[in-house]
Amino acid sequence: MMQPAAVALGLRLRVLAEGPDVSAAQVITPAPVGAASDAEALVAFARECDAVTFDHEHVPTGLLAAMAEVTSVQPGAEALVHAQDKIVMREKLTALGVPCPRWARVASPEDVEGFAAGAGWPVVVKTPRGGYDGKGVLVVDSAADLRSGPAADVLAEWFARGELLAEERVPFTRELAALVARSPSGQAAAWPVVETVQRNSICHEVTAPAPNLSDDLAAEATDIALRIAGGLGVTGVLAVEMFEVERDGVVDVVVNELAMRPHNSGHWSIDGAVTSQFEQHLRAVLDLPLGSPEPRAPWTVMVNVLGPASIEARHADLYRSYLHVMAHDPGVKVHLYGKEQRPGRKLGHVTVYGSDLEQVRERARHAAAFIAGEIDE
Repeated sequence: MMQPAAVALGLRLRVLAEGPDVSAAQVITPAPVGAASDAEALVAFARECDAVTFDHEHVPTGLLAAMAEVTSVQPGAEALVHAQDKIVMREKLTALGVPCPRWARVASPEDVEGFAAGAGWPVVVKTPRGGYDGKGVLVVDSAADLRSGPAADVLAEWFARGELLAEERVPFTRELAALVARSPSGQAAAWPVVETVQRNSICHEVTAPAPNLSDDLAAEATDIALRIAGGLGVTGVLAVEMFEVERDGVVDVVVNELAMRPHNSGHWSIDGAVTSQFEQHLRAVLDLPLGSPEPRAPWTVMVNVLGPASIEARHADLYRSYLHVMAHDPGVKVHLYGKEQRPGRKLGHVTVYGSDLEQVRERARHAAAFIAGEIDE
C-alpha cells in the first residue's frame, strides 16, 4: 500500500520479504527474501537503502542498531522498543503522564492475584512482546482460574518465558484511534480521531471521524498522541489505540496500545484524506514537509474484508467479486492484498466516503460482506 505513494513521489522502494509471494513482493522489486531476525540479511539490505522503515515492530533492537550503522533507520531503536515491549511502553507512558489502565509487572500467578486485589477481577494478562490482533492476550476472570483450567495452563507457559503485564479490564464504551505522523525535524500532523470496531479481536470497521465525539475529547486524544510521538522520539506514523470511558458522568480516554507504523485504523486515509498515512509515512521518514491530513468528505468508513470461515463461502477468485461490487456501487474503493484466503485473515478492505454517515456505512459493509462471501447479492 506504500508503493503507489512512492511512485507518485518519485521514490524507489525495496522490500525485505519473508517469502517471494508475500503481498509486498508482488508489487515491489527488488524484493530479496530474508527474516527479521537474520542479522546478515538485514545489514546487507540496509546497505542498499538511503533509509529503512518497517511494516511491523518485531525486528530485534540490536539488529536495528546494526542497520543504523550503515543507513538511516526510522523510527530508531530507542523509539521502536516502546511498540515492541508492552511493559517498556507502560513505564514510559506512565512517566509521561499519559492516561493508562492500572497495570503491573507480574512474575507469578500470585502476583496476578495480588494485582487483582487492588484493581479487581477480571484481569487482562499480556505477553510483553509478539502479541497482536488478540494474540498474547488472556482475560483471567478469577483467582480460581489461576490455579486450574485453560487459563492456568497458558499462564504457566507464559511465565516460564519471563515477566508478563497485568492490566485492569477497562469498562470502555467504545474504541478510538488517534493517528499522527512526526518527522525527524519535529514537524507533526494528525488525522481526525476515528472509531474502531473489533470482530474476534481483529479490526473490522473504522469510521472517520469518530461519530459523536466531542471537540474537547477529540482534541485531548490528539494531544495525547502528539505528546507520545514527541516523548518517544517517533518518526513516521504512530497509531495510538484508545478506550473511551465514562466514569461518574465524565467521558475520557485511556491509552491501550501503540503501533509505530502505518496502521489498520488509518487505511481509510488512502481514499478519504488529502494525504494518506502511507504517503505521510514516506514524507516523515525522509524528513520531507508533511502533507495535509484533512478528510475529503464529512464521513469515511473503511471495512476490512476478512476470510470466510467456510470453504463454501469463499469466492474461487476474489477479483470476480468486483463484477458485482463495482456495478452495484461505483463509488466503492476496493483494496485487496493478494493473500491466500484463510478464516479471519485480513484479505483487503473497502472504503466509502460521503456526507450521509448511515448511507456510507451501509455501502461499505455491503461491499465488504459480498467480497468476503457473507452475502451473495
